[in-house]
Amino acid sequence: MYQGFWPHEFHDERLGISLGHFNQSNLLLTCTYILPMSSEQNSGLFAPIEPYRHGLLPEEDGHAVYFEECGNPEGIPVIFLHGGPGSGCSPRHRQFFDPQKCRAILFDQRGCGRSTFENPLFMNETAYLIHDMERLRKLLNIEKWLVVGGSWGGGLALAYACQHPEVFSGAILRNTFLCRHSDLQWFFHDTKQLMPDAWNKLVEHVPVNFRSDICRYVCEKVLGSDKQSALSLALAWSDWESALMQRTSVSLTAKPLGEQDTDALIKKYRIQSHYLRHLCFFPVDGILPCLNNLKHIGIDLLQGRLDWICRPESSWDIHQQIAGSRLHWVDHAGHGLFEVPMVNSMMSTINARLMALQTK
Repeated sequence: MYQGFWPHEFHDERLGISLGHFNQSNLLLTCTYILPMSSEQNSGLFAPIEPYRHGLLPEEDGHAVYFEECGNPEGIPVIFLHGGPGSGCSPRHRQFFDPQKCRAILFDQRGCGRSTFENPLFMNETAYLIHDMERLRKLLNIEKWLVVGGSWGGGLALAYACQHPEVFSGAILRNTFLCRHSDLQWFFHDTKQLMPDAWNKLVEHVPVNFRSDICRYVCEKVLGSDKQSALSLALAWSDWESALMQRTSVSLTAKPLGEQDTDALIKKYRIQSHYLRHLCFFPVDGILPCLNNLKHIGIDLLQGRLDWICRPESSWDIHQQIAGSRLHWVDHAGHGLFEVPMVNSMMSTINARLMALQTK
């Protein structure tokens, strides 16, 4: 759900910035990234790499979806699904994939990152994201690919597998978000017991008579027409999420945001709100009952034991539902993708899956 809630387009010294523009043919001309990365964040990753191909899918429904290919054009196809909803891919995501072995495909979901749009929420549902992935797979002439995703990207991968299991050569899912009522209750209410001071800063923006359903109130305000109210709630939401991510009290709002950053923040959380208020457009009974027929897909589940955003129980429930799935508990790791224990687990799991696919 929340991996990727750290929007790479923001001008924040901790998050970095992403700039680019498109020509009339919708091909990316320039893209400059300034991403502060400590040696700890770099631990275990492959060296930075540039795409050998990038562009936009033909426009549908007012959306033109950005994609890029990295690594070896003759390598094993891998698609990376970013988190959010409402986030986007960053250059660091490329570094999980061996450039000699992988043909890595990354794309920004509708309304996100470098994808272009007329209205970011129009025709923006899980089914349309799956449709875009299939359009991309066919455009790139790929029969099967290894699907890698985390948080919301993990939930999206499961929904994709339920619709198109035949196109999976395997899946690696990290800290998966299932968007059940209990998951939203956990994030907006129950985690108060972990960080009551940070939670109190969130609910300062929620009237007392609306605190029985914080998610509903926040989503409605962020989606509303009052830009200042939307910004206030988006900033509070961002701080709360970051506190849970880092398991310490933090604030992204210590510095004033420029107009560009303000618009990007509101847009991201409007997409998030759009999905959450519809439970990510999953079936009425949730995604778990749909997973029984996925046992033939080799699925690895990675779960940080200290994840305060996507509960470890979620990966356990998926594991119980999919016969033959492998659950890897990652000690000393929370929700963040770039925490060193999680980086190490991701790298070793991806490498093991690639070796297995190479021997087939």
